[in-house]
Amino acid sequence: MQDKIKQEMKAAMIAKDSVRLGVMRGISAALTTEMVSEQRIASGKAPTEMLSDEECLKVVKKLVKQRKDSIEQFVAGGREDLASDEKAELAILETLLPAQMSREELTKAVEAEIEKIKAFNGGELDMSKKGQITGGIIKALSANADGKDIKEVVDNLLK
Repeated sequence: MQDKIKQEMKAAMIAKDSVRLGVMRGISAALTTEMVSEQRIASGKAPTEMLSDEECLKVVKKLVKQRKDSIEQFVAGGREDLASDEKAELAILETLLPAQMSREELTKAVEAEIEKIKAFNGGELDMSKKGQITGGIIKALSANADGKDIKEVVDNLLK
């Protein structure tokens, strides 16, 4: 994925697309920061070792979340001009993520997880299992679904 980011950066330079170039440079900087993070080095990886695609996706997801939070703040503060800039960057970042699950697909996956936990607990399910359900779904679907959406679906189904 790091190679893809470099190619996107080169294409943005050639096309003179300053927004895309800025986003790609931001991603590149975030990936470099992740490569030299203390946690990664403590786990025995060299700072020059390339990130796995999974690690890259985690960084991009973090950037997407930051953009979404910024958009909320700017809209709440009445700064639509800044929100529109963030929305443009968000659209570019989202092209790097795998296809996200629809709400219906996510609901089916959560329902299946609930049934699995019910079967494990003898057909009983209470709110104390909410974290277990949410954690299991996030672990299984983290690449294809937003954690916030997962939480909302779990909350709705456990009411």
